[in-house]
Amino acid sequence: MLSITLPDKSTKELPEGATAADLAEAIGAGLAKAALGASINGEPCDLSTSLQDGDVVAILTAKQPEGLAILRHSTAHILAEAVSELFNNVALGYGPAIENGFYYDFQTPDQITPDDFEKIQACMREIIKQDKPFVHEVVSRQKAQEIFADQPLKLETLDELPADEDVVVYTHGDHAELCHGPHIPSAGKIPADSFEISRTSGAYWKGDANNEMLQRVYGTQFATKKELKAHLQMMEEAKARDHRVLGPKLGIFETLEEVGPGLPLFFPNGARVVRTLQEWLRKDLYARGYEEVITPHIYKSDVWKTSGHYDFYQENMYFFTVNEAQEADGTSPTLKKAEGANAQEFGVKPMNCPGHVLLYKSNLHSYRDLPLRYFEFGTVYRHELSGAVNGLFRARGFTQDDAHIFCREDQVTEEVDAIMDLVDHIMSTFNLAYEAEISTRPAHSIGTDEMWEKAESFLKEALDNRQIPYDINEGDGAFYGPKIDIKVKDSIGRTWQCSTIQVDFNLPERFDLTYRTKDNATARPWMLHRAIFGSIERFLGILIEHYAGALPLWLAPIQATIIPIADRHLPYAEKIAREMRSVGARITVDTHSEPMRAKIAKAQEQKIPYMLVVGDKEEETESVSVRERKEGDIGTQTVKEFTELLKKAQV
Repeated sequence: MLSITLPDKSTKELPEGATAADLAEAIGAGLAKAALGASINGEPCDLSTSLQDGDVVAILTAKQPEGLAILRHSTAHILAEAVSELFNNVALGYGPAIENGFYYDFQTPDQITPDDFEKIQACMREIIKQDKPFVHEVVSRQKAQEIFADQPLKLETLDELPADEDVVVYTHGDHAELCHGPHIPSAGKIPADSFEISRTSGAYWKGDANNEMLQRVYGTQFATKKELKAHLQMMEEAKARDHRVLGPKLGIFETLEEVGPGLPLFFPNGARVVRTLQEWLRKDLYARGYEEVITPHIYKSDVWKTSGHYDFYQENMYFFTVNEAQEADGTSPTLKKAEGANAQEFGVKPMNCPGHVLLYKSNLHSYRDLPLRYFEFGTVYRHELSGAVNGLFRARGFTQDDAHIFCREDQVTEEVDAIMDLVDHIMSTFNLAYEAEISTRPAHSIGTDEMWEKAESFLKEALDNRQIPYDINEGDGAFYGPKIDIKVKDSIGRTWQCSTIQVDFNLPERFDLTYRTKDNATARPWMLHRAIFGSIERFLGILIEHYAGALPLWLAPIQATIIPIADRHLPYAEKIAREMRSVGARITVDTHSEPMRAKIAKAQEQKIPYMLVVGDKEEETESVSVRERKEGDIGTQTVKEFTELLKKAQV
């Protein structure tokens, strides 16, 4: 008999030769019906996998992420089968499960377009209805070459497999895939209404721009029709909130082809929002004991060599050379390719850390000086691939709300706790729920085991003290230290990576940072990186989508627009606008010769919080007729009353 351990630590006795499917049957008919695969000793497997005595086994259904991934991967194979039936000379690439669905890469002379989606889905559902099994088989390389004789991309993949690796083939009817699986037992396990073909794109074979371009077909899939429908509705809502559309429409930012990808330009409205965010956070940081610094945008390459970025991050940086030699006629130094002994290479900063480290190093420090908290709204530049650039979410030029804290070992937990207090303050201000994740030591890293254990324990202790639940992301820390990542959830349920708190063992060592201890010895400070917004641009993009462009009153670029009923009311409108601006309010006067209804509609479209209508009655009584963006007409207020409301809304 076999003794199998279940996730709840209980055991099941099964006969020799039993499979994961047998275990599912032994647990219950309901589970057996829902089962898609199994996790055996932590590895996802087919249900047909034989069990060994002492195995730890979990039966996977679509309710678990691992089970849903098996379902999606299997559906990707069904997609490949359908496309092979419907199109000419199809060469099969890869078809993995991804977040929210799956994709498959194809090479075919036919162009696959959205017009084809319905027939592809119909063919997939017909294949599912036949309920043929997915059959796992380990074959010889010669056999695999025969199976894929007319599939050049599969043969190429086969040639690249290590000589000692098993060649695994899955067949589904006449369709064969070179694939390690796992897969569902048969196609009938796929709910026919759980998926939808969503889009196509180009994709280089193996992600290499030197290879041929394939056609990638994406599918969206969830466990049930209800979940799929909810996701598609969310995607429609997300489309309506797209910051790349709303940003230009609301006069916040624009990206122009002649400027270059990933380099947004901010209109006055956008500049107001960015500066308001910075000023709001700046005041809070000063109150929390931070000191603001300003560092250059460029440094000599020697700095980047010391920091390690020159060797490990160079492909993401911008470098240029200055020839410092003055010409005989007194002309200025020139920017040009490195030439001769006078050529000096510079790098544009991709992060602010070296400048803060150099400021720390420029003075002697005692244990009494620590913690030292430097912050900066520092604009950095990174050479992101043009295909990866995405509005404000991923740009080549962006401003980080960066800070670096230099502290003693006994201060680390307290400092991380204080950073988490700042995170909580900022996210609660914007009604953003958040979760935490701790990433631990990767395989390749610096520092001693003791340093890593301490650092990870400090991060955990700080989160535990604040009763913040967190996940552990094993092995995903940076090579120079563990980190906390904060993931926020917006108003329609999407998750965004925002704040990061990072322990750094690398830069203090590379720049030889020290402080004098209580007993007058020399010690190395601990260094914490932290960015709460992450980048101001990205956070602004999240806020635009979170609020669907309707930013809260204190942050709105225009807080109120004054709408004169007739031209004769313009002087009064301008007068009260000046009064409101005197308390810092952001006010416009609509001077256009349009009907009042059109002006109100325009203000609504611009997401302006308040519209103040003024006419003869308002001018006589020193008042304004107030319309609120959501509630509509909310009555008349005196200018003094409304000005006081706006005064309270200022940062």
